[in-house]
Amino acid sequence: MHPLQCVLRMQRCQRWGPLASVSWVLLRTCRAHSGLPSTACSSPERQQEDGVWKDFSSRLATGPTFQHFLRNASVPQEKPSSEVDDPPPYLTVDELSGRQRKVYLETYGCQMNVNDTEIAWSILQKSGYLRTSNLQEADVILLVTCSIREQAEQSLQQLKVLKSKRLRSRVPLKIGILGCMAERLKEEILNREKMVDILAGPDAYRDLPRLLAVAKSGQQAANVLLSLDETYADVMPVQMSPSATSAFVSIMRGCDNMCSYCIVPFTRGRERSRPVASILEEVRKLSEQGLKEVTLLGQNVNSFRDTSEVQFNNAVSTNLSRGFSSNYKTKQGGLRFAHLLDQVSRIDPEMRIRFTSPHPKDFPDEVLQLIHERDNICKQIHLPAQSGSSRVLEAMRRGYSREAYVELVHHIRESIPGVSLSSDFIAGFCGETEEDHFQTVSLLQEVQYNMGFLFAYSMRQKTRAYHRLKDDIPEEVKLRRLEELITVFREEATKANKAFVGCTQLVLVEGLSKRSATDLCGRNDGNLKVIFPDAEMEDVTNSGLRVRAQPGDYVLVKITSASSQTLKGHVLCRTTLKDSSTYC
Repeated sequence: MHPLQCVLRMQRCQRWGPLASVSWVLLRTCRAHSGLPSTACSSPERQQEDGVWKDFSSRLATGPTFQHFLRNASVPQEKPSSEVDDPPPYLTVDELSGRQRKVYLETYGCQMNVNDTEIAWSILQKSGYLRTSNLQEADVILLVTCSIREQAEQSLQQLKVLKSKRLRSRVPLKIGILGCMAERLKEEILNREKMVDILAGPDAYRDLPRLLAVAKSGQQAANVLLSLDETYADVMPVQMSPSATSAFVSIMRGCDNMCSYCIVPFTRGRERSRPVASILEEVRKLSEQGLKEVTLLGQNVNSFRDTSEVQFNNAVSTNLSRGFSSNYKTKQGGLRFAHLLDQVSRIDPEMRIRFTSPHPKDFPDEVLQLIHERDNICKQIHLPAQSGSSRVLEAMRRGYSREAYVELVHHIRESIPGVSLSSDFIAGFCGETEEDHFQTVSLLQEVQYNMGFLFAYSMRQKTRAYHRLKDDIPEEVKLRRLEELITVFREEATKANKAFVGCTQLVLVEGLSKRSATDLCGRNDGNLKVIFPDAEMEDVTNSGLRVRAQPGDYVLVKITSASSQTLKGHVLCRTTLKDSSTYC
């Protein structure tokens, strides 16, 4: 830049007072870069520059200083009492109270929605609401739904009829939608479903008492704001079934993976993890209540990272599974999933520990080794593949190839002998060819999963696929491919599960079988359902005592037959997790 240009800039800056010193720095810099010595120019332009500089220097020397501005800083004057603004119209404590109004809760979708229901009820219970299982006597009906809305919408139509028939002499029925569907379809629901009174997104359950109070006045109320830090760490969920033997414990919320087909990052927000201490406290309370199984929950549960305290934020990098990558910048520091799993498993040796849903990229060796070593950490891993085609996996933004996934499967089976595997698959994703479909079929045959969850692709708004890809597979082709995947899965799962025939399995009893009043059902370590006759058995902890199994008991069952979904056998004895042994 020419020195004269710098001078012109300086002249424009003179009216800025003290900030003009910046211009002087710029002027000196420009002189240095001009290649001209300070005395080498005697042109009229140079003489003009010197004159301007002398004038600027004199103004700077006599101008106000920083202390001048501090001394003369104005202090805000208080308004006269007559001009004070009215306080905001907050609801009173009495207005926020439920006053024993009865709430009916219905849940659709994934395990996270079950846990959300327990959190929402815990908050409402403390606010003075009562729970009812009778739809007809409810004052408030809340649907906790996922963004996949078909079944929830059918229930909503039925509730609209119920609301319209409610006698005017009774308290007006209020209907609310909670969870992912509320966040994703907020405007559509409020504008179209005039019978819906409240909407609460996954991060707004603390606001339910206020929303219901507003709705009571006859207005629609909504809060679907997503949070960067809400984990409900201080809310103890209230178990929906008092006789339950197991419970879900949410350890994190949201997801950062941004798979192209997935709506979760847009309905549940970014990943954030609960402090380890709050999770351990919740698990201890569940153990004291006599529960025998806990499932740690998260949209990407094994990417857990507690950064709640400064000492946790070390510079240790994340170890991903070999051959896997992430769609976001590698994170560092925090207490990781292996640490949490270790601490949770130490609370109660008689309590089984499961976790779902993980991402295949987050299975470092320390996690696999811990699962292998601890008797009460179930030897069952959910390993969502989604597709067997590397090309489709890339379009899905999964961060791995088929080859890397298969290598991980082999590594897991080597690290945890006898492990049971389950997976998720999507049929008919954008651009999927018949060859891609056959690759998925062959993956099912190669791995032989014990359990599977298979779906036809359904595009969701807001997702990357919605904006970048074309949903070009006809519906009939999606359904045909899905049926083929289901058929192959069942064939291979039956083969895998028949390996249990003749073996003795440790089963946690859940209750009576749904298909037979003379049979009990429970689940083995691999999370497979086990059916066996309700008969007297020996109690190995009390020699000579004959007992019948009750929900929450551990029993040994000799497996006699197997299908793709169920094992059957006869009971041997009642035992404990610590004293039992599963053998063939």
